[in-house]
Amino acid sequence: MHNFSEEQLMIQELARRIAIEKIVPVREHYDRSGEFPWEIVEEIKKSDLFGVFIPEEYGGFGGGITEMAIVTEELSRACGGISLAFAATGLGAMPILLSGSDGQKSKYLPQIATGEKLTAFALTEPDAGSDAGGLKTTAIKDGNEYVLDGTKQWITNGGEAKIYTVIALTDPTRGARGASAFIVEDGTPGFSYGKKEDKMGIRGSTTRELIFEDCRIPAENLIGREGMGFMVAMKTLDSSRPGVAAQAIGIAEGALEAAIQYARERIQFGKPVIANQGLQWMLADMATQIEAARALIYKVAAMIDAGEKKVGKMSAMAKLFASDVAMKVTTDAVQVFGGYGYMREYPVEKMMRDAKITQIYEGTNQIQRNVIGTALISEAARKK
Repeated sequence: MHNFSEEQLMIQELARRIAIEKIVPVREHYDRSGEFPWEIVEEIKKSDLFGVFIPEEYGGFGGGITEMAIVTEELSRACGGISLAFAATGLGAMPILLSGSDGQKSKYLPQIATGEKLTAFALTEPDAGSDAGGLKTTAIKDGNEYVLDGTKQWITNGGEAKIYTVIALTDPTRGARGASAFIVEDGTPGFSYGKKEDKMGIRGSTTRELIFEDCRIPAENLIGREGMGFMVAMKTLDSSRPGVAAQAIGIAEGALEAAIQYARERIQFGKPVIANQGLQWMLADMATQIEAARALIYKVAAMIDAGEKKVGKMSAMAKLFASDVAMKVTTDAVQVFGGYGYMREYPVEKMMRDAKITQIYEGTNQIQRNVIGTALISEAARKK
């Protein structure tokens, strides 16, 4: 069990109970309706799980990325979409946790720890996905305020969250070096929401456009210093990618469990299909890949929690490997179910749809390979 502490095992047990008792019965409803799962958010709030990655002085449990990954993994075993209400709040809180001032932490983290306010992280734009250097949203200083103008796209928890961490250009002439990070609260004049996306998977999570039109925020909402926006964003993603990996592996575990159960119950040629060696080998590969990915995820989470600075390469590896495993395992789970796997009354087709996004968001897997490759080159150059 990755040598989890007693507290971590308790967190795991609590999250697992919510997943089985509360999420499994409603996951199909949210997948079909595309509504935001507020009833599950209430359950997570009641269990104090939103505070697992928030320091104790701000009303949290005092854990870190490991605890965030544990909860995300367990909730994702039941539903990869619904789990995002929690996981995307972790992502949105990360810039404040890592780079926020004492005042910002004191103001916002207690509200996040109790689950009173969900958060979201806003980096992507219509013309800036993998190429974050293509940002167009600006934040121009005017006295003791910044004026935001622009659009953010595909923001998880968009419209449901109350606190947004937003990357915008304070000096558009400097490109990526002119980006800064800000906290923007829901209800700020000039801040509105665009269309809610109709998605292939993670339909129990809301993905919306954020629109800033002459949106004025106090200067004290700047995170860190001007020009540090990309540093804040990259540090955030290095810390949050194990969370995406945990989501992916949770989805894969849910699919494997469903496939094993079905293979034991399905009778063909007078015996359960699990008696076929070919199918056993398939399940063996699925289980082995999941275990390998989990080991990598919790190794990286432990590195981050121990304060290691250069985690970008390992973090990218965890996200890349776990999401590729999730896609393969869920596809194989559909195959194990045969024709039934293709039908919406069984959960594996949903898991396959949910798994796909983990290869795409928070940096596509092609971008992860770039990150890893670049790190390998610079490591080799340093060894010379």
